[in-house]
Amino acid sequence: MERDIAARSKKNSKLFFNYVNSKKMKQEGVGTLLSRGGKLVDENGEKAEILNSYFSSVYTSEEPDNEGFPCNMPSASNLATDAWVTREEIQKRLEHVKVNKGPGPDGIHPRVLYELSAVIAKPLHLIFQDSLRSGMVPRDWRIANVVPLFKKGSRSQPENYRPVSLTSVVGKLLEGVIRDRVLEYIAVHNTISLCQHGFMRNRSCQTNLVAFYEEVSRNLDAGMAVDVIYFAKAFDTVPHRRLMIKLRNIGLEHNICNWMENWLKDRVQRVLVNGTFSNWTSVVSGVPQGSVLGPLLFNLFINDLEVGIDSTVSIFADDTKLCKTISSMQDAAALQSDLTKLDNWAANWKMRFNVDKCKVMHFGRNNINANYLLNGSVLGASLMEKDLGVFVDHKLSNSRQCHSVATKANKVLSCIKKGIDSRDENIILPLYRSLVRPHLEYAVQFWAPVLKKDINELERVQRLQLNW
Repeated sequence: MERDIAARSKKNSKLFFNYVNSKKMKQEGVGTLLSRGGKLVDENGEKAEILNSYFSSVYTSEEPDNEGFPCNMPSASNLATDAWVTREEIQKRLEHVKVNKGPGPDGIHPRVLYELSAVIAKPLHLIFQDSLRSGMVPRDWRIANVVPLFKKGSRSQPENYRPVSLTSVVGKLLEGVIRDRVLEYIAVHNTISLCQHGFMRNRSCQTNLVAFYEEVSRNLDAGMAVDVIYFAKAFDTVPHRRLMIKLRNIGLEHNICNWMENWLKDRVQRVLVNGTFSNWTSVVSGVPQGSVLGPLLFNLFINDLEVGIDSTVSIFADDTKLCKTISSMQDAAALQSDLTKLDNWAANWKMRFNVDKCKVMHFGRNNINANYLLNGSVLGASLMEKDLGVFVDHKLSNSRQCHSVATKANKVLSCIKKGIDSRDENIILPLYRSLVRPHLEYAVQFWAPVLKKDINELERVQRLQLNW
């Protein structure tokens, strides 16, 4: 059977990888949860309600008006929506729908859209044009089934789960059109800060890491001490009214802003746990994780975060780093001033920094190890942080990262060895390339090993595979 799948996979690789995934150990779902009253809950419906309640608790409430906020809208006329979406583009997008994904709450499966692409492209084009022209978004595009994904820590704590929204596939098609047009607009007008590497064309985790730590390394080589501060924000706290102010301030056309405002309005969600749904809950803030437009809107919302900051700023989505050379208490005071500015920015725009996740790392032998405050709390000092999936320590050593990568790769190899009976290279090599090498190659330009022991540890992964 494996040989047959491998042969057929030359024309359809998904057959091969679906088989591999079916042999892999399944991840645990949502386990027993701790309710607010301290009770352990096992029933799926109750767990769904607990998670929905927690996800809703982080939303930001806004005052009914936005007096005091700048709203310097450039002159922008209503756009001819025909120029934004064409029938040909809709059909092309339908032909590239990922058919293995699940449907949204409307129940329209992507396989149906794919198979009927030639037939439904015209009516969908008319619907999309009317939606853009009127600035109205169908209700089915504003509801979401939320799947909780475990992050880390105790599985019984609701805060250790991340919400991912499953929304209408049809709605996502129009989101994709709007996203691409807005990206074209901000590229022409240089709207997005160069500090932002997340969800942007020609930028990535790798460019973020290489550019930021190249400056850190250069200063350390010059004998200077460097302090780096890591902090995080959250998608769910983006306030909708303030977001719309920023979208209008960058000069987007009125009808597109109206469409986005309606897209954010009256959203509802329910949480799915092991086939059981919670009740519906209103979504009063945030950009939906799992949506097509969400990452771009988040980037635009925090685009002015670096304004007035003297330290080096590097951003990837909602992960931000500050870097400054520290040779005196005056330098530390300047970095503290930048932190205070960021704290004020967050308060002004109704964002929340998770102080517990904010850390400072002191680089350099002559570092004065100053303390820094954020929102009145002293930031904890760290000797090692995981930055965009890569371990970074205060000596810029790569050993911990190399060991982590080798461990992960060996676990995947073990899974392949146990799940695949055949040792035919036409089966094993594609598995190795698709499942093991990504661990070895992710951002390797940044953390490439230099010590012989680290090189040998990574080479052992390949030798293990060759010995099968």
